[in-house]
Amino acid sequence: MKEKILDLYKKYEELVNYVVVGVMTTLVSWFVYFASVYTFLDAENALQLQIANILSWIAGVAFAYVTNRKFVFKSKEKDIFKEAMQFSASRLSTLFLDMAVMFVMVTLMGIHDGISKITSAVLVTIANYIISKFFVFKKKEKE
Repeated sequence: MKEKILDLYKKYEELVNYVVVGVMTTLVSWFVYFASVYTFLDAENALQLQIANILSWIAGVAFAYVTNRKFVFKSKEKDIFKEAMQFSASRLSTLFLDMAVMFVMVTLMGIHDGISKITSAVLVTIANYIISKFFVFKKKEKE
């Protein structure tokens, strides 16, 4: 039984690690958001609410980059700055995807925001994985 589980893990290691890192990234992001609004920012103030959102996004992206690089895609890229900028840009693009999905589903279609957020999260997660795997952390062909 233990060997079967280990074999399954090895077969799907990248995906399993991506999900685990994703959950941890979400927790980091939420922690920064709630720590911000419960200590030095006021969630009732529209500007401060957005500052808390931005801080949580930055913390989430920074954590996600480090953990995806090391544990998911096991990148050996020497130009870490370039790779980090590509990663950040890709996450910014999926932030816009998230915003667009929420606008269409909630504002234009009148779908409940909770259902819309779950739908958006699934789409963003898939897009983040594809972009990370094939563009940011792509393996270089051996010459």
